[in-house]
Amino acid sequence: MDKILNFLLPVFQFNIRHPKFTLSIATLFGLAGIFFALRLTVDTDIASLLPPSHPSVQALERLQAEVGGETEMQLVISSPSFEANRAFAEAIIPPSMELIYQRTGQLYFSRFEFTKDTEVLKDYALYLATDSELDELELFLEDEIEDARLAANPFFVDFEDDWDDDEEEANRGQMFADLYTELIPDRYPINADSTSMLLRFIPTGSRSDLAFLRNLFRDYDNLIAQMDPQSFHPDMVVLAGGRLQRHLMEIDSIMNDVYSSFSAGIGSVLLLVMIYFFLKTLINYRKGSPEERKKGLFSHIKRMPVPIVLIGIPLLISLLITFGVAGVTLGSLNTMTAVLFVILFGLGIDYGLHFYARYLEIRSDGENVEKSLLKTYYSSGRAIMTSAITTGLALFVLIYADFRGFSEFGFISGMGIVLAYLAMIYVLPAFIVLFERYNWILINRNQLAEQTTAEAKPQSFKRYPFAKTILAVGIAIIIFVAFNTDKLRFEYDFSVLEPEFSEYMEFRELSRDAEGSASERRNPAYVVADSYEEVERILQAIRHIQEERGDDSLILGVEALQERFPINEQAEQHKLERLSTIRELLDDPFLASSENEDMDRLRRASQATEPLDFERLPDYLTQRFLTRDGEIGRFVMIYPNVGLGDGRNSIAFKNEIGRIVTEKDEVFYSASTSIVAASMLDLMQDESFVMVLATFIMIFFMMLISFRSLRWAIISLLPLVIGLSWLFFIMILFGLSFNFYNLVTLPAILGIGNDNGVHLASRYREEGPKSMWNVLASTGQHISIGSFTTMLGFAGLLFTMHPGLYSIGLLAVIGIGMTLLAAVTFLPALVQVLEDNNWINFN
Repeated sequence: MDKILNFLLPVFQFNIRHPKFTLSIATLFGLAGIFFALRLTVDTDIASLLPPSHPSVQALERLQAEVGGETEMQLVISSPSFEANRAFAEAIIPPSMELIYQRTGQLYFSRFEFTKDTEVLKDYALYLATDSELDELELFLEDEIEDARLAANPFFVDFEDDWDDDEEEANRGQMFADLYTELIPDRYPINADSTSMLLRFIPTGSRSDLAFLRNLFRDYDNLIAQMDPQSFHPDMVVLAGGRLQRHLMEIDSIMNDVYSSFSAGIGSVLLLVMIYFFLKTLINYRKGSPEERKKGLFSHIKRMPVPIVLIGIPLLISLLITFGVAGVTLGSLNTMTAVLFVILFGLGIDYGLHFYARYLEIRSDGENVEKSLLKTYYSSGRAIMTSAITTGLALFVLIYADFRGFSEFGFISGMGIVLAYLAMIYVLPAFIVLFERYNWILINRNQLAEQTTAEAKPQSFKRYPFAKTILAVGIAIIIFVAFNTDKLRFEYDFSVLEPEFSEYMEFRELSRDAEGSASERRNPAYVVADSYEEVERILQAIRHIQEERGDDSLILGVEALQERFPINEQAEQHKLERLSTIRELLDDPFLASSENEDMDRLRRASQATEPLDFERLPDYLTQRFLTRDGEIGRFVMIYPNVGLGDGRNSIAFKNEIGRIVTEKDEVFYSASTSIVAASMLDLMQDESFVMVLATFIMIFFMMLISFRSLRWAIISLLPLVIGLSWLFFIMILFGLSFNFYNLVTLPAILGIGNDNGVHLASRYREEGPKSMWNVLASTGQHISIGSFTTMLGFAGLLFTMHPGLYSIGLLAVIGIGMTLLAAVTFLPALVQVLEDNNWINFN
């Protein structure tokens, strides 16, 4: 470390001798940082947390490129009157399609979806049935004919009640009813009691254009108010929303959280620093002789902001440069890195705090400004450099993770730590020189003389109290955690980690059952192929997986267009022949006289004798089968039979169908946001242990270099290890859990929490035996303030409404707090016990 300090000494000397030039250059770098930092956006897409080369990400990108990913704005109309709802819908559609985005002059919407034209499908419903569905239907009709034939025989007596056959027959009949309902829904998108109606509008702008979205919802709310829904019905409620609105709410929520955490975290850090230096300078000033007390209390009070300006501006410059570099290299922040500004502020200010506090002590000896700064550079600079390099390298280790939540967090935070160190060592001194010139730093020059006299007196030895008790309690907690690690939980439920928005929840309550379909098929995964032949092989492979896993399979159903709609002449003839067989069964004398709604639907649905032109199919049916260019897509949809909001279900579904191998050894990857989320969870869990271990090894290696002793390296790491075990104890005790947000804090806690043990061990080793109590009185004060500022930086996240960000702040505050507590309790207690037994060696 000394070699590095000596190498950079000319830069330090130049800066303090030319402070205005130094500050001018630093300001220019800060302004450049602002320019590039303003380019940063916040990306909440979970796919951005995986590397671009990941199969799940590439599959999703291909799906979006071919099929598209339009996000609709939905409009729900609710009142007791169906007629009033329909009248309002018909009235608002024309002005909606004429609504103009004033900034660009373009229309807000390109198209809308309202009524469903189902007449053509009533004649062709069975034409769109799959072969397996037609097989079941034939069996059902044959059973019905047999039952009717037996019932017509006056001599037939049924001596057997075969309930299984009756249940199977009923299921086949229900199958057709469900198929009919899915293919031919209600004409209007309404709920079961017709009190809610849902319209869909497709915006012309991108979902990433936040200004467009904000103006869209603002202007559309104005349009709704102009339409006066209550004039259609007194109880009518009309809301615009949907997933597009939730996307905008989530972005705005994160930005609001950034601002709130910024104000709360940085405000509390600055307040703590201001109060600390005010009390420190005031107390030291009052200790001098009365002749030197030329300044009163008011002079101290009006100088309270001085430490904030001295330390805050260099730190702010370093952060602007940090995020400017992030803007150039990354282009966007993810959910985990969006709040790093306030966290880095709490981390970086520690270096300025240590430097300025030490400068005040040396300056009080009567040394001039330059000599005081040089002494501070070598005394505190060495410890600060060790701390910054250790923490920075520990965070930079995360860069090697494939999970971008880790890698980008490590890159930005590691760079922020290094730049904060450089700012505090090479920019802060220039500020100090200028403030000294204008007498804005109060120094009592008699203070150090008195301190020197006091230090010359023999200091009495004071034992650390309750050492054995503290040691026993600490070890007991470690043993408890070791035997209860299975109680450390991971939160898989994504809904618990997402913020709730009252407006969106109100919208969902009104629109919940107005989707116009009773189908249970939701959240499908897509497999994109290059040919119809590949689609057939993919279908066979998926069905083989489903049959092989049996009841354990999470596949509800598989769907491809060519299974329902014939894509060539041969397939068309095959389908028409199947329908001819159905008609023959329906014309059987024993069924011909059967008259009920289901039979009437069947007869009409089977009358197709000519192929159906694809263009005659309604949009609501064909839309999910078309590519972005309007062509018939070559892809397979796989529907899960479980909800994928639980990460464990997502992972299980991904493990089952994420990678599909056909009989020709072709490999295809399924694509969906749920598959990407599952891949993200898998990757994060696989890498979290490796990253934590790699971070710990890096810290341990740096301690070996710094102390050049295995024994002292272990002693310095004890507060970190003990503090982590106490963190786990609190998590077990209060039922706190890890999640894919707060896991990133573990490597950060390792890098940050290590400082306390390093400073205490270094000072104790320097002071010698029986000095721990005195070390705590001085160095313990510094590390406590440093840890508190870091904790306050993370504590800003406790004021956010995003549960994931809140969990980051909570875990970090507890973790850093526990490493501090272990440093000022367990480590001194251990040292006291070792000294009592003469087991400690200072070599």
